[in-house]
Amino acid sequence: MAVSIGFKMSPITLNLFIFTVAFFELKTSFLTKKVSQMKYLLISLITVSLILISCDKKTDQTPEGVSDKSEGIEMLKEKIAKFAPTELKYDASTLDERQKIVVEKLYSAAKIMDDLFLDQVYSKNKEIKSQLMAEDTEEAKYQLELFKIMFGPFDRLEHDAPFYGTEKKPLGANYYPEDITKEEFEQWIKDNPDDEKAFTSEFAVIRRDGDKLVAIPYSEFYKDQLTEASTLLKEAAEYADNPTLKKYLETRADAFLSNDYFESDMAWMDLTDHSIEIVIGPYEVYEDQLFNYKAAFECFLTIRDKEESEKLEVFKGYLREMEIHLPIPDEHKNFERGSESPLAVVNEIYTAGDTKAGVQTLAFNLPNDERVRKVKGSKKVMLKNVSEAKFEKLLKPIAEVVIDADQLQYVTFNSFFTHSLMHEMSHGIGPGFITVDGRETEVKKELQETYSTLEECKADILGIYNNIFMIEKGVFEESFENEIWVTALAGVFRSTRFGINEAHGGGEAIIYNYLIEHGGFEFNEETEKVKVNFDKAFDVLKELANKVLMIQAKGDYQAAKDLIAKYVVVSPSLGLLQEKLNVLPVDIKPIYEIEKMYK
Repeated sequence: MAVSIGFKMSPITLNLFIFTVAFFELKTSFLTKKVSQMKYLLISLITVSLILISCDKKTDQTPEGVSDKSEGIEMLKEKIAKFAPTELKYDASTLDERQKIVVEKLYSAAKIMDDLFLDQVYSKNKEIKSQLMAEDTEEAKYQLELFKIMFGPFDRLEHDAPFYGTEKKPLGANYYPEDITKEEFEQWIKDNPDDEKAFTSEFAVIRRDGDKLVAIPYSEFYKDQLTEASTLLKEAAEYADNPTLKKYLETRADAFLSNDYFESDMAWMDLTDHSIEIVIGPYEVYEDQLFNYKAAFECFLTIRDKEESEKLEVFKGYLREMEIHLPIPDEHKNFERGSESPLAVVNEIYTAGDTKAGVQTLAFNLPNDERVRKVKGSKKVMLKNVSEAKFEKLLKPIAEVVIDADQLQYVTFNSFFTHSLMHEMSHGIGPGFITVDGRETEVKKELQETYSTLEECKADILGIYNNIFMIEKGVFEESFENEIWVTALAGVFRSTRFGINEAHGGGEAIIYNYLIEHGGFEFNEETEKVKVNFDKAFDVLKELANKVLMIQAKGDYQAAKDLIAKYVVVSPSLGLLQEKLNVLPVDIKPIYEIEKMYK
């Protein structure tokens, strides 16, 4: 139907006009009892109205709750401003010419990890990115900038709420069919038990094939990108004079094509006397919020700080004693893990994929393969330049807002750095392989989607617990204990600002709310500050450590869900203090000098 009225009207105005005309026509028809005409006019009215309403729907990608584009742009600017731009310089003068070529090749391989992870996060990511790059609008410019920070259209600081479009992020990211449920996946394995190993593999995606579900190995599903990455690693290996680095690069190149990462993980643990510290491949399972089964691609490209690394060697000898010291019965302690546990302090020159999305990593503890850990333990790598940036730009300003004035003096970089170290070391102790109902299994498989939150909570608890243990062993001075506690308390607010739905933030929420509930931390309603109760805190923390470790030791999925339901919440004091922190950036946004060099 075409309507010509001689001047321009908005769809809403035109709709109202038609309603008015139709109303009088209907009224006239009613009065003259022209029933057939009434029916015709009523149907016409409804039809035209529906057409106009549908024409008036928004066709842009403004998220829900935003009334217009200007408001949307301001919202995007605010979200971007939560990440403080921070330059991470690359001092190429510390490397010889052959090492510089190795770094260039590895940087190119790392960029492929960015591309792979973008695909793992969301099936429509590449389509959305292309759309944003093609649009020449101010809104699209900011949407693209935030998209790059978040690796997708979902705000990782806001429970994955969409900032572009309105679609929700699938719990299984792009590892599974978007419409799959936990029940369907579990029923398939129940009906097809021979598929369990392939379906729960960290290195396979799940797809539909007609009315079937199939597991496709990463090496097949991502064949083109992994072949290119494999070639780059082999080229880098040709210039690597360090034999252990050469072996790691060669075996990791082979792993990309075979889908078997065991040998290359073992080779990574054997790296010695090397300047370039690189880890690349699929590791963490945080992105899979359906089961925490599937590993995300990432890369850390760093240069070792040999002097600082040597200072940490003393801690390696205490790993077994830390296991013995755990507050759980001996039968649940893990004495079968390897004890090599190398430590490294490095300066980051580039990261890619999972570790670059949203909040930046301070330190990491790899590999995650329990078979490797059983033989060799795990390597703890501290990112010194990132830690320094986060302490100055984030933790100190946070502490000034939330920590009681009398305890503010105890917030120090030394305690921040050693807590990060002990956090990573603590990932390497406690239950790993366990027995549940007579079955040999792993903690992460039993705890499913709760695993990452419980594991990060464990590492943060034991980060404090083991630092205090180092005081008992004479490694640290007794005066250091107050710094350990208060810096860790300030760290709660740094991590929970990432979102308590995220594993690290959720783990810290458990610690904060549990210690507040039991008197280990205290909130002053008058000053709106928090402090540590030094008399109670250790006993409460030890009790919580026992709860979390025993959930892991028993593979108690329901207990894990119950603990998370009760304590992974924004409690009144946590919410109030988070609100006060809204004026501060949440994290850093690295600006890598290496990107300027190899544009």
